[in-house]
Amino acid sequence: MHPNPAFRREETARHVAFARERAFGVLSLNGESGPWISHVPFLLNESGSEADLHLLRSNPIARAGGGRAVIAVSGPDGYVSPDWYGTADQVPTWNYVAVHLRGELVQLPDDRLLDMLDRQSAFFEGRLAPKSPWTTAKMTSEVLEKMMRAIQPFRLRVERIDGTWKLNQNKEDAVRLSAAGHVEDGIGQELGRLADLMRGK
Repeated sequence: MHPNPAFRREETARHVAFARERAFGVLSLNGESGPWISHVPFLLNESGSEADLHLLRSNPIARAGGGRAVIAVSGPDGYVSPDWYGTADQVPTWNYVAVHLRGELVQLPDDRLLDMLDRQSAFFEGRLAPKSPWTTAKMTSEVLEKMMRAIQPFRLRVERIDGTWKLNQNKEDAVRLSAAGHVEDGIGQELGRLADLMRGK
């Protein structure tokens, strides 16, 4: 997380809403030879206290059975050129949104897996309306059982949520808005959304 308090003023509820909507992040747990990392979709409950996910049984994190972990959730990000501020003596920077969910990763019983998969697919499929949603019921029982034997359900019991919303809040409004007018044509990801966030939308 960025140490500047100007970028860390958002309330926890906004962090939770962002992470729930994003529902994808980088799961990291300390291993014997260094951090283990997996990119995972997850389901975060409304309070932000639990994130459900699944891992391949062969994943080192799954083999460890859990432990102290973090899910880093990234949002829009982009380079900001000093020329875009319209004022002298500025330096390049990178604006971004990031939320970290920290806590204890625990393995759940295998009989919780199907419900987790159904809830997760319903969450994502619901965003594709009016498409008819895909469900596990569309799979043959043999293939579904084979897939489920290869994965394990886990839950991150979230104990701490931190967020950085680095959107040039440390600049005067006119300077920040000037940069927002250029960032959409720059370098990064989801630049239109980043520009809107810099404008306070």
